[in-house]
Amino acid sequence: MTKFNRGDLILVEVIFLDGLGAKLRPALVLSDNDFNKSRDEVIISAITSNVKQTYKGDTEISNWEKAGLKVPSIATAILQTVKKDRIRKTLGQIVESDFGKIEKNISSVLGLNYHYTRPPAGLP
Repeated sequence: MTKFNRGDLILVEVIFLDGLGAKLRPALVLSDNDFNKSRDEVIISAITSNVKQTYKGDTEISNWEKAGLKVPSIATAILQTVKKDRIRKTLGQIVESDFGKIEKNISSVLGLNYHYTRPPAGLP
C-alpha cells in the first residue's frame, strides 16, 4: 500500500456527484498520518485553479509552485474521503505556512475551535 502523508498534494480520480463520470484533479491530504496508515482511505481538500471565485473556507495557496502545482490554485473547503487506489501520484507537499491557513479556514467552516498543530516533520 502506498504511503500518503498529511500535507501531500496528490492527483486523484474524483467521481462526479451524479456518479456518471470521473476526472483527475489535484487535492490536499488533510487526514493525519496515523489515520492514513490504518485505513484504505485519506481525507482530502479539493484544489481548484479558479482563483477568481472564492467561498468561505477557501484558501489561496501562496507557494503553489513549490507545492508542485502548475498554476495558481486554491484549497477549497470541499472535503472528501477517497480510496487510496484512486490516487494516481503525489505532486509535492504544501509548505507549512499555507497548510496552517488552510487548516484554520476549514476548521472555521466546520465550526471547530481552531488550534494549529504543527504538521509532521519533513513538511517544508
